[in-house]
Amino acid sequence: MSLIDTLKHKYKTGTIIDKLIYLNVGVFLCTLLVTVFQGLYKGQQNFLIEWFSLDNNLNALLSKPWSIISYGFLHADFIHLLFNMITLYFIGNLFIQYFTQKQALTFYILGTLFGGILYVVSQNYFPLFEGMNTTLVGASAGISAIFIGIATYMPNYQIKIRFIGFIKFWHLAVVWLAFDIIGLIGTNAGGSFSHLGGSLFGFLYVSQASNKNIDIFGSFSSFFKKKEKPLKTVHRTTNKKQSTVKNTAPNQAQIDAILDKISKSGYDTLTKTEKEFLFKQGKR
Repeated sequence: MSLIDTLKHKYKTGTIIDKLIYLNVGVFLCTLLVTVFQGLYKGQQNFLIEWFSLDNNLNALLSKPWSIISYGFLHADFIHLLFNMITLYFIGNLFIQYFTQKQALTFYILGTLFGGILYVVSQNYFPLFEGMNTTLVGASAGISAIFIGIATYMPNYQIKIRFIGFIKFWHLAVVWLAFDIIGLIGTNAGGSFSHLGGSLFGFLYVSQASNKNIDIFGSFSSFFKKKEKPLKTVHRTTNKKQSTVKNTAPNQAQIDAILDKISKSGYDTLTKTEKEFLFKQGKR
């Protein structure tokens, strides 16, 4: 089996996380090749980056609307790609242990979408970015949605980190968000806004859903509905238990009395009613 066939087989049999990693790596290799060839011909900018990255300019977004998603599969350099894919591998594989692979893809795509929206809005709203022309690339928004989603779902889950020990997921989430908040006025402010957009989606998606059965449309509609506490269900269960205790207690006392009578005087001394009662209890 050739290398190409091996890669095809691994892609087909891999999880959605594996496929996302293969796709990101494949796109990066394509952009790298284009950069090399355009450099030989003195090209100014990689046309793949130009067409699929997300611009902060609203007019540019209208001319290439697909970039609100496609930017999530591009990376600036190898180190950027490496760190994102390592994070996606570990966090993503933990995610699909508790959610479906389809939900993992939903988190990645819609986290990327939310991150792109918050990026564009922030770049056009805050005076700090006035007059700047920037572009956004990277899978971090989608990864943030997956990470904050699983951290919201099981905040007390612990993982062991070398030289630190066991640490809970919600502690990691706080650190993750803190770096992004601090970075809002840094050199990668646009990236930090996109990360927070993805994180916001992950948190809202999971917190508004019921356990593992996640319905995105029901999740969004529930934002505007008041949640009702299941008090009736609790009361019914309690009443059932109480009524069971009340019904069984007299029967047990009567059975004990009959058995005591048998041990002292024998079975023949029982009345017809006592024998029938004991017979009925034996059939239960």
